[in-house]
Amino acid sequence: MKSHLIVVPAYDEEEHIAGVLDDIRENNPSADILVVNDGSTDKTSELSKLKGVMVLDIPLNIGYGGAVQTGFRFATEFGYEFVVTLDADAQHDPSSLKNLVSVMEREGADIVIGSRFLEGTYQMALLRKAGIWLFSVIARLYTGLTFTDPTSGFQLFNRKVFSYLSEGDNYPLDYPDVNIIMALHKKKFKVREAPVRMVEKPNGKSMHAGLRPLVYVARMFLAILMVLLRKED
Repeated sequence: MKSHLIVVPAYDEEEHIAGVLDDIRENNPSADILVVNDGSTDKTSELSKLKGVMVLDIPLNIGYGGAVQTGFRFATEFGYEFVVTLDADAQHDPSSLKNLVSVMEREGADIVIGSRFLEGTYQMALLRKAGIWLFSVIARLYTGLTFTDPTSGFQLFNRKVFSYLSEGDNYPLDYPDVNIIMALHKKKFKVREAPVRMVEKPNGKSMHAGLRPLVYVARMFLAILMVLLRKED
């Protein structure tokens, strides 16, 4: 069985993808890398292939969650033990992966979420910070555990978790955040948090810019409701 697969979901990231892949390879030379090109209209796929990594090209943009689940399915089919999800926009520091691995080994966790708030400072818009705080409260009330960064996409999964999330509608196409923490806790998976370094997006753009945080919060509440209402098999 193979060990670590780093899944990099990417949509129109030609500006950053080459540097991100170089950083991943420098800091984690033994891991395999899979770029899931989510219907990009630029040269994201071509530049990734030039770096010699595996690339899955999705013909249409299906959303972040759909791209990540595609990576989970690939990892399940090809026998990987662990999956790391890491963004293609140069926000996540690949050197922090060792912190996720350390927490998983020390605490026997099934999934470890990288938190930008456990060490140092990270600046973000007030509205988004308020949303993260609100979802942190919801996660704590539901799980009894503290998650300082429930919206982080920098995560480490063991095979039990990513193979479960690869199935059907167990992972959402759009917003896999606090709802996934709650769903995995409900399934008795052990979810923990580890400190990671993140930087603001180099181009200053964000999927949570403008009024998008309000839409995100509304849709996340619907996703949380679905977790609460969903009956276990």
